[in-house]
Amino acid sequence: MKTSSKAWGYLLAAVAAAAYGTNPAFAVPLYDAEGMNAASVLLFRYLMGLPILAALMAWRGTGFALSRNEWLPVVTLGVLMALSSLGLFESYKWMNSGVASTLLFVYPVMVALLMALFFHERLRLSLGICLAVMGAGLALLMRQEQGMELSVYGCMLVGISALTYALYIIMVNVSARIRAIPTTRLLFYVLLSGSFVFVALFLAGTPLTMPSAPIGWVNLGSLALIPTVISLACTTRAIQLIGSTPTAILGALEPVAAVVLSVIVLHQTLTGREIVGGILILAAAVIVIVGEPIDKALLHVRRMFPRRSQR
Repeated sequence: MKTSSKAWGYLLAAVAAAAYGTNPAFAVPLYDAEGMNAASVLLFRYLMGLPILAALMAWRGTGFALSRNEWLPVVTLGVLMALSSLGLFESYKWMNSGVASTLLFVYPVMVALLMALFFHERLRLSLGICLAVMGAGLALLMRQEQGMELSVYGCMLVGISALTYALYIIMVNVSARIRAIPTTRLLFYVLLSGSFVFVALFLAGTPLTMPSAPIGWVNLGSLALIPTVISLACTTRAIQLIGSTPTAILGALEPVAAVVLSVIVLHQTLTGREIVGGILILAAAVIVIVGEPIDKALLHVRRMFPRRSQR
């Protein structure tokens, strides 16, 4: 039963990542063809996801009630998810969406570092290798070439998105209160509370924009279903089954899906340097999950070459 649960966890994590990678394919046309802004796209995305989750809850017989001590952590998750979504969707306006999705994949390393720093997970030797490889990948992606440069502001937005998503994953993993909440109920209130972040932006002066054509509503509905309900539901359940770090690492499918769709659907182009940089970032993240055998190999090498005692 335990092995079966883990297998389901890995499968759900892979589905979640691939589904989340469809974000740019639906969002960028809403910017370019419909003239919408990121806050408006995300508000409709979240609000349209609510009835889908409500229907799932009714079908499963899941109640809507939250206890008093569950509200604060759930609302915190909603704010983290909204900020992560907003950072990523805003970055699409400043850089290639496939590159943005690849840069987002620094979040598994953030998860590993934060878990080591604040939750006493062992800081492995392989993490140093991981950081070096990731640094090389970031350097390639951010290198200026023939008058073209990767937007610093866009990178900052992706960094905020990655950090808030890493905090979301960690909180789902370590909070006993959150882990006790059924997945669909948790996501319903995450989306509901996250919606108020975008409402606050509109009250602060951000204009509310709407689709001008039916295809715009199709894209919004697709955003609500695939990278929102399906992805977040699978992510939350996967974390509960296999933990935060393996779930984060299997997110490697996310930038792969985003890059493929950006090239095929959005007709964006990638340079060889960007492809190599992206591969290095993915490789660095994968090192986290295979870190244990790497650590054992490094320790074995160290034992083969012991330090000479000082006289």
